[in-house]
Amino acid sequence: MEKVIIIGSGPAGFTAALYAARAGLAPVVFEGFMSGGMPGGQLMTTTEVENFPGFPGGGISGPDLMAKFRAQAQEFGATCHQEDVDSVDFSPPAFKVKADSHELEAHVLIVATGATARRMHVPSEEKLWSRGMSACAVCDGALPVFRDQPLVVIGGGDSAVEESTFLTKFASKVYLVHRRDELRASKIMQQRAQENSKLEIVWNSVLVDAEGDSMVSGATIRNVVTDEISSIACAGIFYAIGHDPNTGFLDGALATDEQGYIVVKPGRTHTSVDGVFACGDVVDKLYRQAITAAGTGCAAALDAERWLTEKGIE
Repeated sequence: MEKVIIIGSGPAGFTAALYAARAGLAPVVFEGFMSGGMPGGQLMTTTEVENFPGFPGGGISGPDLMAKFRAQAQEFGATCHQEDVDSVDFSPPAFKVKADSHELEAHVLIVATGATARRMHVPSEEKLWSRGMSACAVCDGALPVFRDQPLVVIGGGDSAVEESTFLTKFASKVYLVHRRDELRASKIMQQRAQENSKLEIVWNSVLVDAEGDSMVSGATIRNVVTDEISSIACAGIFYAIGHDPNTGFLDGALATDEQGYIVVKPGRTHTSVDGVFACGDVVDKLYRQAITAAGTGCAAALDAERWLTEKGIE
């Protein structure tokens, strides 16, 4: 019987593992393998991370940062399995976790499976992802390659307008490409977009493909009304079309909101099931940053440790 099993990796999962390991809880981490993206979370597809504290002089690559997170957790006794969890049996007296090649039981579960950014799967996406294509303007928008360059954002909701507005701080111009003739964003966000001189909305249009060989050099756009194909010269294409929380394996056992994000007690990491805690992007649909995910991972481990103490589990 394990004391703590952590499902998911990334900043939240590995930080939870680090704190739990230092508390002598010998956590077992199921990092994932294919479900919801590769082990290590979304930072594994990020080239340079310049906004995580402690790495001046150009930052650190996403994979290198996650490798450090993982190694530090293992140094203190965390066990990591690079495989997906297929299902969890929440029947008492213990949580039964079934993965690809392991079936374990634990007193406590910490869910840190994150959320997957929706993609459009245009033909050149695989080649140019992280080479000018991204799903996080806040993470990548300030990189030197995008400064004083025209950029394209795909979407029409609050997040799309917010990220477009953010990018205008660095870009020479931002094109917000939206498939309808009006934004889905709130009125105040629409007003901000329309009043921003560096932001141009491209109505009734969808992305057909990204242009470029080794880096993005343009976006091919199709007008859905006229069917006309056009090209926008740009150095970056940012998706802002939403995220999907990675909770399918839970089969509805934990309370979620209407978008599928796990609901936790305000200011805590406790879920609707006693002994189950959640952290990172599987909970957070607002900030979705590595540093905030790491913070909630810390909180989840501390909450788990206190729960075990209260239950008298040594």
